[in-house]
Amino acid sequence: MHMITRRTLGLGAAALIAAPAISRAQAPLRLLVIGGGFGGASAARFARDSYPDVQVTLIEPRTRFVTCPYGNLVLAGTKQLDAITFGYDAVRARGVTVIHDLASGIDPVAKSVRLAGGQALGYDRLILSPGIALRWGAIEGYDEAAAGLLPHAWVPGDGGQTALLRRQLEAMEDGGVVGIAIPPNPFRCPPGPYERISMIASYLKKAKPRSKILALDAKEAFSKQGLFQDAWNALYPGMIEWVPGNRDGKIVKVDARERVLETEFGEKHRVAVANVIPPQSAARIAIDAGLANASGWVEVDPVTFEAKAAPGIHVIGDANTAPPMPKSGFIANSTSRQAVASAIALARGAAPPADASYFNTCYSHVGDEYGISVVGIFRPGPAGFVETPNSGGVSPRGNLPDQRRLEAIYADAWYKSITDYMFGA
Repeated sequence: MHMITRRTLGLGAAALIAAPAISRAQAPLRLLVIGGGFGGASAARFARDSYPDVQVTLIEPRTRFVTCPYGNLVLAGTKQLDAITFGYDAVRARGVTVIHDLASGIDPVAKSVRLAGGQALGYDRLILSPGIALRWGAIEGYDEAAAGLLPHAWVPGDGGQTALLRRQLEAMEDGGVVGIAIPPNPFRCPPGPYERISMIASYLKKAKPRSKILALDAKEAFSKQGLFQDAWNALYPGMIEWVPGNRDGKIVKVDARERVLETEFGEKHRVAVANVIPPQSAARIAIDAGLANASGWVEVDPVTFEAKAAPGIHVIGDANTAPPMPKSGFIANSTSRQAVASAIALARGAAPPADASYFNTCYSHVGDEYGISVVGIFRPGPAGFVETPNSGGVSPRGNLPDQRRLEAIYADAWYKSITDYMFGA
């Protein structure tokens, strides 16, 4: 299954508005992509490679993109930020028009996107991949100012949050407690907090072996739980305490200056370093455009990825609500192809591609030369998305050092392949 899913990875004119003398019927079809991450950058590449007659424009405020995947290895000290940071020169070289500005508003009726710099761009079809927003205030006391003391390190290019958390870990005295607050579902990268626990433990084992990790979780279960806990017992015995929601693990309040995490039933945990991952929603632009439902996420058609609240806008990546598909980089990459193909077909009055399949492989590092994974294949169903029966699963459990070493190698190969696809030549 891993080989099948990895093989799936093998996969602009400058003017955005036609001159008045050229009719829309004669002008190139305009595909506008908002967001330059795993969904948007993949969509722009697929559109440029597959539809050379389509005008592809990518809107992304940042000039450099920092990936969420492998950010936990930066916390462990085994990767540097530069190694997970990418620019857009190769995207431009492929013929995509890249505009570094913030998309501040969408008019679905006029088919127009407003930029913070004042420009308005028209489109025929819009691919929206804006990512997530952190729900400031969902945990009492946790706002943007508090994040300067208790970093979340959960958003690419997050104003130095990952580097801040790494510095705090380095500065902590041996014997300190690292507190990690984990949100309820749904959120970006379901295995991410548990890989983070593992990678921080890897660093502490080498540099501060008397230290502990207290993981306070709003949930009772998590992705790849048995595999993670097997690894924690084998690699970091006695170092990690995971407290589920039904044992008062849900954090509802913080005191940022005192580094105190308070649970639902009033227990207060003072820690040396606190990583608070708050609840999340679709990015603000999706909510302001009226695309999100009451959950804070955008409901989409499972074949075309059109927002149910606004036809003509195809929402991919973490911003949509598509259970049982996880909010992962691979899902964003995989679904981008179907969204683009559907957008182009519908713009031309044709039917969108049938028999769609969406692939996911999510690798997690839990120690040196120790990787685990979960695999799934999803399809459109009558009422949403469904997982293909017997299509996936997780790594086998047990004392399997060769398997763990191979999966760590596979993880590195996956990361290189997908980032090369998005940002490479």
